[in-house]
Amino acid sequence: MRSFHAADESAAVVLCLPHAGGSASYFYPMSDALSPWVDVRAVQYPGRQDRRAEPCIDSIPLLADAIFVALSEERDDRPLVLFGHSMGATVGFELARRLTAAGRPPAAVLVSARTAPARNVDHGVHRLPDAGVVAELGKLNGTSGVLLEDVELLSMILPAIRADYRAVETYHCAPDVTVSCPIIALTGDDDPKTSIADAAAWSAHTTSDFELKVFPGGHFYLQDNGNRQAVAATVRAAADAASGRAVA
Repeated sequence: MRSFHAADESAAVVLCLPHAGGSASYFYPMSDALSPWVDVRAVQYPGRQDRRAEPCIDSIPLLADAIFVALSEERDDRPLVLFGHSMGATVGFELARRLTAAGRPPAAVLVSARTAPARNVDHGVHRLPDAGVVAELGKLNGTSGVLLEDVELLSMILPAIRADYRAVETYHCAPDVTVSCPIIALTGDDDPKTSIADAAAWSAHTTSDFELKVFPGGHFYLQDNGNRQAVAATVRAAADAASGRAVA
């Protein structure tokens, strides 16, 4: 788990979970926007950046298991909010299930740009040749075009991307699986991967409160300048509610 900015000791922790092919540094802007009121941390999955030499994990449940162990070892009793983008939303949901089973449910789970668990579909991207995987990345506009044209860099990141897609596409969840904490679903109104109805279907996976927030934009709506402040405000509101603070 990576931290980028200092935070008040009493601040709630927001643990961010990256998208397929993503890394902890994707959440640097969110950390910058919310410091020092919120302790934003981000998970660095194995197989990328400073963990590139480690084997990738190509299973959502195994990723959630590993993060659960890491959180347990920290023994941090501050309120915890989970924020997952795309694949990270599903990882966050599974992590919430594990925390709840251990008697430490998160205060809330924010799920971004992701179809509800029971609606997951295997699109077969992880079985495509490299060119097909690259083409899929290009459709989502979340990866620099320059990077997609750099053969050497692609050879370094494609194993992690393929493993992540395998984790996402082989994931299964029954319609009646729920968590007891509130879920806030965030999505772009022009997301080619997640329709508004697919995002709204997260409501069936909590026995607590549910809220849907729709922003202008596509799959990576949250990195659009016009949305960053609104997304950060949503995250801060959830963190402040978890810690009992009034929003400034």
